[in-house]
Amino acid sequence: MQEQDDDKTDLQQQARNIILRQLAAAPKTRHQLAEKLRQREIPEQVIEEVLDRFEEVELIDDALFAESWVRSRHRSKGLARRALSMELRQRGVDDESTEIALEQLSDEDERAKAHELVVRKLTRATVPSSTDPDDRKQHDRMVRRLVGMLSRKGYAPGLAFSIVTDAMNAHDLDTLEE
Repeated sequence: MQEQDDDKTDLQQQARNIILRQLAAAPKTRHQLAEKLRQREIPEQVIEEVLDRFEEVELIDDALFAESWVRSRHRSKGLARRALSMELRQRGVDDESTEIALEQLSDEDERAKAHELVVRKLTRATVPSSTDPDDRKQHDRMVRRLVGMLSRKGYAPGLAFSIVTDAMNAHDLDTLEE
């Protein structure tokens, strides 16, 4: 009996050490930490006990992780709510925490970030004129590329097309004025 208790204590300490190393590297969700412990062949009962304790002392908080993730990834990568939602689900964040975290982004926030992404690309590129028939194919190709970029970041196709069209039209007007 004493040997079993010692083994369990050793496994719990091993699990705590793994979790602390993981959290020292970067914030993680309960699901991610549980997966890491399963890879190390820690018994399920020990995983649950140790993770429960880490949540109890607030070293693991999936809702806080989700809020931070949304702010960071939207600001740095320009991801839309749809893409952020998928990323949070892949990390094991529950639907309620995901929904609450995504509420911090408004439609206007998304639109502004998408516009910023498109303008940044346009300032680095030579934009063909939409009025010159010879440049029309290149212009259309650029529109498709920019809409595709926004779509990969989770923006709805209609919104992406609208933002790209508006930005390119504004860019065309800026070029005409120069």
